[in-house]
Amino acid sequence: MNILFVGDIFGSAGRRIVREHIGHVRKTHGVELTIINAENAAGGFGLTPALAEETFDLGADVLTTGNHVWDKKELIAYLESAPAESDARARRVLRPANFQPGLPGYGVYEGVTASGVAYAVVNLQGRVFMSGTNDPFHAADALLKNIAAKVMVVDFHAEATSEKVAMGWHLDGRVTAVLGTHTHIPTADERILPGGTAYQTDVGMSGPYDSVIGVEKDLVLQRFLTNMPGKFEAAKGNAKMCAALIACDAETGRAESIQRIMLGE
Repeated sequence: MNILFVGDIFGSAGRRIVREHIGHVRKTHGVELTIINAENAAGGFGLTPALAEETFDLGADVLTTGNHVWDKKELIAYLESAPAESDARARRVLRPANFQPGLPGYGVYEGVTASGVAYAVVNLQGRVFMSGTNDPFHAADALLKNIAAKVMVVDFHAEATSEKVAMGWHLDGRVTAVLGTHTHIPTADERILPGGTAYQTDVGMSGPYDSVIGVEKDLVLQRFLTNMPGKFEAAKGNAKMCAALIACDAETGRAESIQRIMLGE
C-alpha cells in the first residue's frame, strides 16, 4: 500500500504547485491514501473552509494542520459542523490532538481506503519552542490505545529537531510513519526505523522557495536587520511540492520504504 504525505501548503504558490503535481504523482505511484498538511494554505497563515474543500478536490483523504489552525476564524464553524462519527470532509480536517480538551475539531481520523484497508491519521504538535499544547508523547500513548487500524500515520508538527527525532523513536514499531512538519525545510534523513516505522524530521514546505520559509525575503530581512515589526506576506517564486511517499504492508502496518519527493514548476 502506498501513502502520499504532502508537506505544508503555503499560500497561493503552494496551492498551485500541488495542483500541478499531485495528480500525476498519485497515479504514477498507485497512491491509496493521500494526506496533506494545509495549515498555511490561506495566504501562508491558516486555512479556510473553501480552501479545505479545494484541497480535498485534489484527491486528499485527510488534511492536517498545526499551530496556525485558528488563524482563519471561519474554520472553527467548519470543524464544528461534523460530529465525531462522521466521514464528512470537515471531520477529515484535523487539528493537533494534544490541544486543550474541549476545543473545536478532532486530532485523529480513522477511515477505510477504497480497497478496504483501515487506516488512522494522528495530528500532534510539539512543545519545544512552541506553546499551547499538552505533552505530545503521553497524548500519543493514550490515543494509540484506542486505535485498531494497523496503518497509522502521525503528523508531528514541531519546531525542534530533537523533539521530532525523539517522537520517531517513541513510536517506532507502533505506527506506520512519523512525519515532521512546521519548519518548512525538507530534511534528508528519511529512513525506516528498526521497528518498521518510516520517519522524516521534516517533509518540507509545498510553496515558494525564493523566500524565508514561505515569506517574502525582504520583509523578513528587514525584521532581522532592524528588529522593527512589519506585516509578513507570502512569497510567490520558485514553488516546489515537497512530499514523502511511503510503502507499507497493509496487513501489519509496517513501513517498507520511504522516498522524498521535491517537484518544481
